[in-house]
Amino acid sequence: MEPCAEASRLVLIGSAASKAMSPGLWNPVLQKLRNGWAYEAWDVAPDGDLAAIRRRLLEPGIVAANVTMPHKHWAAETADEATDPVRRSGACNLLVRQGKELVGHNTDITAVSVLLGGQFQRHALLLGAGGAARAVLVAISGNVGTVSITDRDPRAAQELLDLAGGLGVDARIVTWLQAQDLAAGVSLVVNATPIGKDAADAPAWGGKPLAPDALLYDFVYAGHTTASIARACELGIRFVDGWDHLREQAVAMVPLLGLDGQATVLLQQTLGQLRAAS
Repeated sequence: MEPCAEASRLVLIGSAASKAMSPGLWNPVLQKLRNGWAYEAWDVAPDGDLAAIRRRLLEPGIVAANVTMPHKHWAAETADEATDPVRRSGACNLLVRQGKELVGHNTDITAVSVLLGGQFQRHALLLGAGGAARAVLVAISGNVGTVSITDRDPRAAQELLDLAGGLGVDARIVTWLQAQDLAAGVSLVVNATPIGKDAADAPAWGGKPLAPDALLYDFVYAGHTTASIARACELGIRFVDGWDHLREQAVAMVPLLGLDGQATVLLQQTLGQLRAAS
């Protein structure tokens, strides 16, 4: 299904949408495609009027909306139709307009699946329990031994644990301090928190040595190398950074928006330029 033909606006919904990279990534691509589309940011506070946001999304001109923290759960709930990954995760990062309805997708899950390459994870440590962590959990379900979950919000951690149970994943909640000790023995460390956006932040897991076969998946992208990525480099550990994830989730959007392969090439080129200039 393709978006409404008369539509011309892509939007990003989040509490700090105007500070995100997505408009700077997509607008140069859309200009080169010459399809008349533009990408804009809507800052929506955590306690914002989401019913009003939904109404705006159904006004003429909207193609689709990316959704970021902290509204991915809302997006899953407000979708009139949802893909299986959205239903399984309870999180949605893309609402595509179809007439008077919104169809929910989760390209975060697609990106994680691509970047992890289907490798079995004997023990995954999820730092954070929001939409990004849900994407990882769904992507690795059925291909993981044990999952440890930690979040400064006990309710969020419990909700992620409940999701793990529904997916048949062996999971447990640990404290933040316990997570730092566990990090040394796991095969996958996921930073699904904002830790690292500030250049002064320490590595998300505290910086202790990681297992030789470990992989760090850091969702944070910034104009600096995050401390988590820098520490992984020091340790000789494989890593996926936020720029990698941003690229793959954007590429996954291309067919959902009815764009052709040229958009994929342009996205990769533009992201490379943005990264080099940061």
